Parts: sequence; C-alpha cells; structure tokens
Amino acid sequence: MRLPAGDARRAVFAPLDDGAMRSETVVRRLGSAIALGIIVDGEQLPSELQLAASLNVSTVTLRDALSDLRARGLVATRRGRGGGSFVVASQEALTELSRGRLRELGSTDLRELGDVRAAVSGAAARLAAERASDSEIARLRETLDRLASAEGGTEQRRIEGRWFIDVAAAAQSVRLTREEIELQFELGQLLWGTERTRAELDLALAGHRRVVDAIAARDGAAARARTEEQIAAVTSGLIEAHVRLTRQGHRRADHTGSYPEAAGS
Repeated sequence: MRLPAGDARRAVFAPLDDGAMRSETVVRRLGSAIALGIIVDGEQLPSELQLAASLNVSTVTLRDALSDLRARGLVATRRGRGGGSFVVASQEALTELSRGRLRELGSTDLRELGDVRAAVSGAAARLAAERASDSEIARLRETLDRLASAEGGTEQRRIEGRWFIDVAAAAQSVRLTREEIELQFELGQLLWGTERTRAELDLALAGHRRVVDAIAARDGAAARARTEEQIAAVTSGLIEAHVRLTRQGHRRADHTGSYPEAAGS
C-alpha cells in the first residue's frame, strides 16, 4: 500500500469519538487493526501515555483495554529495558474476538453497516471509474492476483480489506478513503469469525474483477452496482453467521442453565 497505508496507520491511532464503552472501543480499534495487518505481529505499540493521548482516552481506560487485549492473547507486555506492549497476531484470538462481536451485534446493526458500506464503497467505485489512473487500475488487478494466490484465511481477509481501501484511494478522495478505512476496521473484526470455502473465495474474486473491469471501462454506474451486489452478499452472510452463533449460544444455555458471555463484551 502507498498512500492508504499511511492513512490507515493514522486512523488506528486517531482520537476516538466521545461516548460510552471507551475501553471496549479501544479493544475493537486495535483488534481490527491487528486483523487487517495495519499493525503487525511483534510490533511495539506506543507508550501508554502516548497511546492514551492519541486515542483521547484516560490512561486508566487504556490500561483496561490493554489488559483485555492481553487476556485475549493479542498483546504481550514485556518489562524492563526495551519493554512495552507488543502485538501478537493470533489467528485463534482474532477469531474469538470476531465471534464475540458477531454475537453482540443484532441483525439490524449488521444491515445498517451494510447500508453504510454500500454508500461509501459504491461511491468510491463509481468515482474510481471516473478518476483512477491506468497505474492505479493495474495495481487493483495486482492486488486481486495476490488475493487469488494467498494461503489461508488470515492473509486473504487482509488483502481483500486493503483492496477496498485501494479502490477508495483510486477515487482520489481522502475523505472516502478514510471512511473506507474506518469501515474495514469494523469489518476486520466481524469477518474474522466467518469461514469461507475456496469456491466462495473464487466467487468473491470474480465479483471484484468485474468491479475492476467496470472501472477500467470508465463505467461508474456498473462499478457501483457490482460493488453494492457484493456488499449485499457479504451482509447476508454476516447476518446468517450472527443467527447461527446466537442459536449455538442458546443451545449451550439450555444445557448449562446460563448464557455464555460474548467474547467481545
């Protein structure tokens, strides 16, 4: 990634909006950044004072969030010289965080997220058809080639998330790019807990390639429509995963007499 990579890192450490559940919001922000590979395995996080200041939270809130991330296996803390908090990109921990978040959100929340994605990503695809350079279009195709050859769900999800950010960057809109980055933060956490077969990946790839073909043909309406079709399919899949996880929780509750706490709560 070129420009979007820098924007993505800035977005990770940008101030959080005021509101409740601040510690949980920090966990989701950093967890999603780990899922997307924007902050990578073994990377040292800024000091507690620096990180709290950049996120606009108290040091108490930040320490609560780091403690939660440590408990989940996504952060490790080392003491002494050269110590600090370091990223641990654990596939198992990311999957459990994702499933917890999917249990928390309702079908209406997921549908509304899909609506926002359709508006932002659809507009980005339309504008990319008008504004993208030949080199940017070539880069979109190269990204999809990397997605096709990627081994394992972790790398596939990361490349696919960054592809959507690349499309927004090709639209030559800083604001749209930042909006797409924020959406990928949220999706990065949700999609990690959903499994995908090779046939499903191939279907998604074919849809992405149709979007790039429309961008290359300078057909903004087709680029937007094809993007919205893909997002509708992903949204339906997330709702189905939410219903399935909720039912599994209820079945466990029937056996144990208590409802299991969601991993993301």
